[in-house]
This record gives sequence, structure tokens and C-alpha cells, in this order.
Amino acid sequence: MASLYTQKGANIRRTWLLMTAFFLLVIAIGYVMAWYLDNPGILYIAVAFSIMMNITAYWFSDKIALSSTGAKEADPTQYLELHRAVENLAITAGLPKPRVYVIDDPAPNAFAAGRNPKHAVVAVTTGLLARLEKTELEGVLAHELSHIGNRDILVMTVAVVLAGFVSVLADLFLRFSFFSGGNSNSREGKNPVMLIMGIVAIILAPIAAQLIQLAISRKREFLADASGALLTRYPDALASALKKISSYQAPMRRATHATAHLFISNPFGADGRGKFIAKMFMTHPPVEERIAALVEMRNVQ
Repeated sequence: MASLYTQKGANIRRTWLLMTAFFLLVIAIGYVMAWYLDNPGILYIAVAFSIMMNITAYWFSDKIALSSTGAKEADPTQYLELHRAVENLAITAGLPKPRVYVIDDPAPNAFAAGRNPKHAVVAVTTGLLARLEKTELEGVLAHELSHIGNRDILVMTVAVVLAGFVSVLADLFLRFSFFSGGNSNSREGKNPVMLIMGIVAIILAPIAAQLIQLAISRKREFLADASGALLTRYPDALASALKKISSYQAPMRRATHATAHLFISNPFGADGRGKFIAKMFMTHPPVEERIAALVEMRNVQ
């Protein structure tokens, strides 16, 4: 039977399986390119470059997210209760208190970012502060602190960067193959069926990478919901908060695809509920599924 602990453990295992699939996809693309061009060094370059991109993006993820959303550091006097709630939950979670930011936006939402717990930030919108009760706000903050404690920031940043890298790598390969003609000597003696299969795989790779990245993002949201409920011991508060957040249909003023996965709810205001294909391309699970999971956790505690 599912519980707060089994839900968390299951999501961790699934996420790392997805991340493994991601790295295998990058290696596969590098291998196909190396085989096609008869240059084994391409494989090592592809893997090394992907790691370098991940490190760079991870190091500056908080600055990028704060800048793109227009977040401003929350004044300790004006937002005293917000600071207190974050501090109390951080102490309960055994985490350093993250820096607290506020986004001037009527859409209720929140996100966490930063390369590790010591350099983490939590940002909430003015709309979130205006719409939620105290316990609901604590549920959202616990969700964001769980992202920090579970190292979700690292996993989701790696996923986004790898998805972009796969797309760039595939595009470079296709441009080289079709427009430059490649090196004719490198193709001599190669099975034409294998060549066609390799090219088809490269074309489909960016789609697969995007689907894996989105699947990881959705799994991390389920994990943060479970961990947040474990932190507050009050799943109903987060469930109620999610209902209020999802009822606001307008997008955030400065919503971007680059940071959409960081927020507790889709910043574009689109739901796509009940559609299997639409769900595959969502950064967040349908809110009904998240609420149902929280209700189940409450019932089996």
C-alpha cells in the first residue's frame, strides 16, 4: 500500500532511471556520429561537452531563474511572516534557510532554484501570498524546500540542458549530412540500412529527449509533493493550495519555457487535462492526479 515514504522512494527510483536513459541517449547520438564519420573522438567530445554544459547551467541556475522572472529579494520587514514560515520549515527539514524572493505577479505560483542547499533561493508571487491561507502557503513552501532537500534542482537542470544539447547535436549532424554531404570516404563499406536507421534515430532523438525531460520534471513534482506533505504532516494544505493555484487560468507575465519546470504549477496556465498525448508534453502532472496522490497519502498515514 502506498504511503508518504513509499511514494517518495518510488519517485526517486523512477527519476534516476529516466536520467540514466537520458545519458544513454546522449551517448547513443555521439556513437552514431562517431560511426558515421569514422571518428571515435566525437563520442568523447559529445559526452564531455554535455557534462560541461550541465555544470555551467547548474552553477548559474538561480541567477537565470531570478532574472527571467523579475524576482526581487523579499524585504524582511514587509514580508516578515513569509520569512518566518520559510525559516521554520527549513529548520524542520534540516536545511539552511534559503534566500527569499517575491515576484510581482497576480498569478499564484512559486519556485526554488540554486546549485545546492547552501546557495538556494525560494521565490513566490504576490498572487500566491494574496490567495493562500497560512497552512496552504506553508504547504507550498514545504514543497519548494523539498525540491532543495531532494536535490531536484540539480536533476531538473541536468534534464533541461541535456534535452537542449541532444537537439543541438542532432541538428548539427543533420546539417552536416544533408547540406555538406559528409565525408564520402567515411561512408564506404557501411551498410545503407544502418545509415538510414542511424539518420532516423538522430531525427527522433530530440523528441525522445524532450519527452524524457518532461517525464523527469513531472516525477520531481510528485516527489516534492510527497516530501512536502511529509515535512508538514498535513497533505490537505498542499492539496487545497494546488486547487487554488490551478483555478487561476491566466499565465504569468514573464513565463518562459526555460524556467517553466521550476515552478510548482505550469506558469502558462494551460492544463491539457484528460488527454494522454497532451500529458506527455506537460512540464507538470495534472493537478487532479497530484491532489489524488496527496489524498491517498493522508488516508494511509
